[in-house]
Formats: sequence, C-alpha cells, structure tokens
Amino acid sequence: MKILRKMAGFFVQRLSIASPAGWYPDGARSETGETVSSDSILALSAVWACVNLLCGTIASLPVMVYRTDANGDRIVAKDHPLYRLLHDSPNYDQTAVDFWEFVISSLELWGNAYARIERTATRTGTRIVSLVPVSPRIVSVRRTEAGALEYKWTKDGRSYVETDATMLHIRGFGGDPLGGLSTLHFGRESFGLAQAINRSAAATFRNGLRPFFQLVFDKWLTPEQRDLAEKKLLERYAGAVNSGRPYISEGGAKLEALSIKPEDAQMLQSRAFSVEEVCRFFGVPPFLIGHNEKSSGYPTSLEQQVLTFQKFTLRRRLKRIEQALEKQLLTPADRANGITIEINLDGLLRGDSAARSRFYQVMTGIGAMTINEVRKLENMPPVDGGDVPRMQMQNRPITEIDAEAIRQLIAEQQQGQSA
Repeated sequence: MKILRKMAGFFVQRLSIASPAGWYPDGARSETGETVSSDSILALSAVWACVNLLCGTIASLPVMVYRTDANGDRIVAKDHPLYRLLHDSPNYDQTAVDFWEFVISSLELWGNAYARIERTATRTGTRIVSLVPVSPRIVSVRRTEAGALEYKWTKDGRSYVETDATMLHIRGFGGDPLGGLSTLHFGRESFGLAQAINRSAAATFRNGLRPFFQLVFDKWLTPEQRDLAEKKLLERYAGAVNSGRPYISEGGAKLEALSIKPEDAQMLQSRAFSVEEVCRFFGVPPFLIGHNEKSSGYPTSLEQQVLTFQKFTLRRRLKRIEQALEKQLLTPADRANGITIEINLDGLLRGDSAARSRFYQVMTGIGAMTINEVRKLENMPPVDGGDVPRMQMQNRPITEIDAEAIRQLIAEQQQGQSA
C-alpha cells in the first residue's frame, strides 16, 4: 500500500494542474496546428501590448517597506534591509524595474514567478541579501512527505533543489499552493487561432495579393494591346511617384475599383476579434492597447480609464505580490515591529498633473497633509511654516458656535445681500 501511495502521489504531482513541468509544456500545439509557446504568442501584437502594459505599469510603481510605531504612525523604513532590495535593486545584475518586469511577465504567461532567496549570516541571525529570479518554464514543484514545498530545476548544467524557506514563490490566479494557473495553457486555443489568422493573412499578401483596380475593355485585346496595357500603363501610373497623374482612357477602356472580397473582410473581423479575446485573458481593456473599434462602452476621460484599470486589473495583482512578499520575506521579529510591504499606487498619478493637483488640494484642505509633505512628493524643498496642518475656518463644530455668534453671522449675511 505504501508503494501504491507513493506512485499515486508521483502521478498526481506530475499531472497536477499547477505543475509547469507536467501540465504546461512550452510549445504545445493547438487545434489549429499552431505551436503555442511563450515566445510565439509574444509575436502577437495584442499579447505583447497586454504583457508590456502590465509589466511596465506595475514595475514602475515603487515597492515600499513601512514601519508602524506604537502610536500607529507609519513611516518609510529605509533602514530595513528589504527596502534596498525591493525598492532599488534585488540582485547584482538587475534594477528593481528589471526584476519586477521579469516577475510580472512570468505571472502573466505562466501563472507563477520564482526567485531564489540568498541570505547571509549576521550576529543576530540571517539577513536576505539577494533575490535571484528563475524562469518558471524550467521549475517543477512538488510537496514532500514532510509537508514542505520542493522546487527543482536545472540551469547551465547545474541542478538546484530549494524549499519554500529558500524560494520566493508568487502565485497567479488559481489559489493552489503548488502554483497558479497558466494563461499560456488555458489560452492556447485562442492564441493558436490568432497565430493561424496572422499566418493566413501573411500568406494572402505574399502569394495572392490582389490589385486595387481593374481595366475593363469592350473587346478582346490583341497581343500588342495587352502588352501595352500590362507594361506601359504600369510604368506610367504605378507607384507613389506617379500619384495624381491623370489617366487617359481611350479605345473604350474603363477604370473600375475593386471592393474587398467577403472572405477577406471576414478575416479582418477575425483578427479584430482575436485582439479582444487576448484582452479578455489578460484582463486589459482593449482601448489601453490601441484597439478602439468598440469604444462606446469605455470610459471617456483619462482619469476614469486609469481608475478602471486600477480597480479591476491592477489591484488584485498588486495584492498577490504584497501578501507573498510579507508572508515569505518578513520574519516574526519584523511583524512584531510593525514592518509591512506595500506597492505605492500614487505613482500612477505622476503623469496626470490635474488629478495630482486636485488630490493635493483636497488633502491639504482637510488637514490630512501639510504643505511640506506635498512639496516633498513633488521633489521641492520645504518652506518655513509648511509642517503645520491647515484647515478652513468655516469647518467648525456646531457646539463651538454660540447663539450670539450665529445672530452676528446672519446679520452680516443680510447686510451683504442688501449692499
């Protein structure tokens, strides 16, 4: 029985829906016959635009490490070792933007992102000094008999075996401890169809390119007349240099424009539909990647578009990353000292000066921010007296206004109206 349980566990692990090695082979074929891999689907402009948008947007947001003191005040913990790693440079070779673009692209295509945690010994224990990313296409995950997660891969002739204590594992959609669900796998048929449509369009333009107009003659042409029509007219009127040159019609010749055939129009519609299919898989509104054929149902203002993208696409992704970092990188002592990790969404306002100014105006008007805090966010030096919160004088509690003050206020208003 013990042998049978081991064999069953082996096959379950190899065929697990969350195992890249057993379930998500890179380069699988779709029903269209197209080979779908992480490289081939990035050749699709819609996939490239969606992944590039998500990676670039999230990677540009600063990952902050905060410390909450006994009074509940939260400050940036720049002295914490994780701040430099997550905010500036996770390893020797990459900047923070490079690292997070690799992480997000792994999540979007494979549903998993991995990084090996390197630690060094200190007098009080150990400290994380580097996060080295690992491609999800080469990593296999299984749960050991002891209950820990084991990660195996081979790179440059060297085999690696790590556990969940030495491996940062950020999971995508799915919720399985072994890993998230792969967009590359579940979108294989849609991606394969888009590749087949592109290949068909390329073949049409390569082998069957049709002219835009035709010459119609009343009678059959002699060989000399046909040679004249095919060669001389092409030399005289074809090309951008001859654009606008008047056409002289004689001998009953007529110039007729050719309309696109129904099957070609259907292919163009299929290409547009494939763009929308790709956007559905990545949760990206089509207008954000330049597909505006059906823009009537989308927000019109830039602020509403950014809010839609932030609420329904970015928020869940950022939450997964934040919780994975806090769960796997923070020590019990860090949690006891109020250390938290958060991705700052205020970076999305950097490109919208109008929205940023309105935000600052409201926050300073209610006393939530000081002038110097605003100036610091705008990379401006502090000013004298700018550290004191301010509020409008009319925002006073009713209990602090006596009857005499109310009568005086009414009299002033009546006097102003009569004047």
